[in-house]
Amino acid sequence: MPRGGLTRGRLSALVIPYGWLALFFLAPLALVLKISLSKSIIAQPPYEPAFGASDGLAGWFEKARAFSVAAYRGLGEDPLYLESYLSSLAIAGVSTLFALLIAYPLALAIARSDPRRRSLLIALAVAPFWTSFLIRVYAWIAILKDEGFLNHALMAIGLIDAPLTIYATNVAVVIGIVYSYLPFVVLPIYNSLEKQDAALREAAADLGAGPLATFWKVTLPLSLPGVIAGALLMFIPAVGEFVIPDLLGGSDTIMIGRTMWNDFFENRDWPAASAGAIVLLILLVGPIIWFERRQTKGQGA
Repeated sequence: MPRGGLTRGRLSALVIPYGWLALFFLAPLALVLKISLSKSIIAQPPYEPAFGASDGLAGWFEKARAFSVAAYRGLGEDPLYLESYLSSLAIAGVSTLFALLIAYPLALAIARSDPRRRSLLIALAVAPFWTSFLIRVYAWIAILKDEGFLNHALMAIGLIDAPLTIYATNVAVVIGIVYSYLPFVVLPIYNSLEKQDAALREAAADLGAGPLATFWKVTLPLSLPGVIAGALLMFIPAVGEFVIPDLLGGSDTIMIGRTMWNDFFENRDWPAASAGAIVLLILLVGPIIWFERRQTKGQGA
C-alpha cells in the first residue's frame, strides 16, 4: 500500500471518531458550561450570556471578568443539591449492587450453557430492550401499586394480609433501575466469563480445589474487569436518572436528575441546572478515568 494512502487512511480513522465526539459531545458540553457561567434573568432564554460567538476569541478573553460563578456558589449553599447528589449516589450504588447479585449468576449460567443455546439466552437477556423504555417503566407502576399485580399475587397465595407499600418509594425506584439497566451489567460479565479458559478450572480441580474454591480463586478474579465494566455502565447513567424516579418515586425521592429538571423547566434557572450538570459530570469522570487506567495496566501486564 502506498505510504500516502496509508497516511490518509490513518488520518480518516482519527478524524471521523474525534469529529463525531467533538460535534455531539464537546459542543453540547461547551454550551452547558457557557450557560452555567451566565447570569439568571427573567427573559427568553432565561439567562444572560457572558459572551457570544460573535465576540471572537479576543472578546472572550476581554469578557472573562463577566463570568458569573453564582450558579456554582449556589450549589454549595443550597442543601437541596447536596442532598440530591448524595441520594442519587446512594440509590445508584444500591441498585448497582443488587444488579450485580442478579447479573453475575445469570451471566455465569449463560457462559456455562450449551453453546448452541447461548445465542437464544443472550437474546432473552436483552429482550426488554425490544420494547420502549417508557412503556416498561409504566408497566412497573401497574405491578407495584397497592392494587397492582404483585400485591394481588402475594395476597392470593397467603403471604401477606394487606397490600405492601412499594410504589412511590425509593424501593420502587431501585427496582425500576435494576430492571431497566440489568442487561448492561449482564453482557460485560458474560463476555469476561465466556473468554475464560476452561483448562484453568480443570487445573484448580486437579490441585484439590472444590467448586466453591475454584469460583473464588479462579472464576471471580478473572471476571472482575467485566464486573467493573458492568457496574460502571449501570452506575453512571443511574446517578442522573430522571424518568424512573419521576414515575416510580414519591415526593420524598430526591435525585439530581429530578432536581435539575425542576430548575430547567419549573424554576427557569438554567445556570443553576447547568452548573449541577457540570458538577455531576466531574463526579462521574473520576470512576471512568480509574477504570481506563486499570484496563491499561491490565493490558500491559
